[in-house]
Amino acid sequence: MSSLNADFKELLERIRHGRELSHASFEPIYYLIFHPSKILEVKRQMPAWTAKLENSGWAVHSFSIAENIVDILGKAPLRRIWLTEDAKAPTNWEKTNQSLANALSNGSLQSRLNQKLSDLESQDNAILLVTDLEALHPYMRIGAIERKLQGEFNSPTVFFYPGERTGKTRLKFLGFYPDDGNYRSVHVGG
Repeated sequence: MSSLNADFKELLERIRHGRELSHASFEPIYYLIFHPSKILEVKRQMPAWTAKLENSGWAVHSFSIAENIVDILGKAPLRRIWLTEDAKAPTNWEKTNQSLANALSNGSLQSRLNQKLSDLESQDNAILLVTDLEALHPYMRIGAIERKLQGEFNSPTVFFYPGERTGKTRLKFLGFYPDDGNYRSVHVGG
C-alpha cells in the first residue's frame, strides 16, 4: 500500500497534466482514495496539502460534506418533528436514518456543491477539495451526487474518498458498501 503523501504527490501530477478526453468524462474530477483507517491521518495532512497546492499557484477552496450536512439538517423544516419522534423512540435508528437520508437526497447537498462549483467557475487557478465524505454514511454515496452534477465541474475538484479501489473505475465506499463502477473520475491511491 502506498503512502498518503506519495498518493497526494501523484494526484498533483495528474492535476497538473489535466484530464484526457475518454469515454467516461473529461471533467477535472479526481479522487484520492485511502483506506478508512486513514481518515484521521488525511485530516491531519490537509493543512500541509492545502499549503502545497497554494505554493504551486492554486487558489484552494474546500467543501466539507460534514459541515454542510450538519447545516442542512439543523435548518430542516422537519427538525422539530424529528426531535420529538426521536425522543419517543431513541433506538429506532433505521427510521431516524431514513428520515435524515430523505432530507439529504432531496438535492440540498447537491445544490450546495453545485453552487460552490459555480462560484469557482470565474476564478483563475481555482481548485476545490471535497472533504469528510464519510459523513454521507448511512445516507448516500458521493457517486450519486457526482452523476447529477455531470457537466458542472469546470475547476479541478478533488474528492477525499475513504474506501477501496476494486478496479479501474470501481470504488467501495468505506470498504464495506458494495462496489460501484459509475464514477467518471481519475482515481489515485486505494
